[in-house]
Amino acid sequence: MFARSIFSSYYRLLTGATLAFAVFALTGCNERAAEKADPGRPVLVATVHYEAETPERSFVGTVKPRIEADMGFRVAGKVAKRLVEVGQTVDVDQPLATLDEIDLKLQAEQAEAEFRAATGVLAQAAAAEQRAKDLKAKGWTTDAQLDSAKAAGDEARARLNRAERSVELTKNSLSYATLVADTRGVVTATMIEPGQVVAAGQASIRVARLGEKEAVVAIPETLLARARSGVATVTLWSDAKKTYAAKLREVAPQADPATRTYLAKFSLPDADEAVSLGMTATLTLADKASERVAKLPLSALYSQGGDPSLYIVDDKGEVALKPVKVKAYESNNVVISDGVDEGAKVVALGVQKLDPTQKVRVVSSLSF
Repeated sequence: MFARSIFSSYYRLLTGATLAFAVFALTGCNERAAEKADPGRPVLVATVHYEAETPERSFVGTVKPRIEADMGFRVAGKVAKRLVEVGQTVDVDQPLATLDEIDLKLQAEQAEAEFRAATGVLAQAAAAEQRAKDLKAKGWTTDAQLDSAKAAGDEARARLNRAERSVELTKNSLSYATLVADTRGVVTATMIEPGQVVAAGQASIRVARLGEKEAVVAIPETLLARARSGVATVTLWSDAKKTYAAKLREVAPQADPATRTYLAKFSLPDADEAVSLGMTATLTLADKASERVAKLPLSALYSQGGDPSLYIVDDKGEVALKPVKVKAYESNNVVISDGVDEGAKVVALGVQKLDPTQKVRVVSSLSF
């Protein structure tokens, strides 16, 4: 009877210890599960990005040469040869096209014949004038005869002078039968073909100089002031990663009647070989001294009687309240000019109920 009582007491003691251990183990597991199940309060964040207060404006344009000239023959004639093609690079004094020289050579020969005849007439007139002077000195002729001899000599000298000029003109005309480039450039258009008869000065070959290049764009009248005083840059569609500085060179004095835009030409002083004529480019206009600001949701701003502040979230999920400088308020956004760094993440919703000591978890959406 006594032994049974001792066994019952031992059994109750063992059962109580087992239950206590089980309760302790369960409590520890629940605490670890609770810690694992509660990683932090989910919050939406917005990334701080500073940009110019006045938005940049972009326009599509075309790369063109600053100087592009239509070259033509200085004499009329029939085209014998065209020596260049579109896209070909030409150097100074390189022949571009030639005319048939038969008529020009005949004119040159005629001028030479006139010159020889004038030379002979002058020799005869000069001899007659000298004889008239000698006879007058001896008293064997009259003043009228001497004056006539002098007039004939003057006429012969003038005729010779005219013949000399005619020879020079025909030589020039013969040289004009070959159209040559007056500068280094690239052929952008050909308006003649062999066998075609052209007039003097008619456009025949268009050559663009390879010196300064420029971007030509159409700008609305509301942005003319920014085009004149702002900062312009150009990027090519073929390589958008490279940027070229641009400077306004010319603005059309009158707007286009159809588009109501002004044609503007921006020189590209740093253009390299990658900038080819005819390429499509994007011209970007920005104000020269525009303040950089960041736009954030209005709900991200925290203010309870003090300075406007933002909750900054770090990589560990901890938040910190930082005062900021507000530039302006918009309908849905607040414009920040200073106080937070570029790329910082700020809490965008629920800042009035956020506990700074509580860790947060960044989520892309609060919908479950």
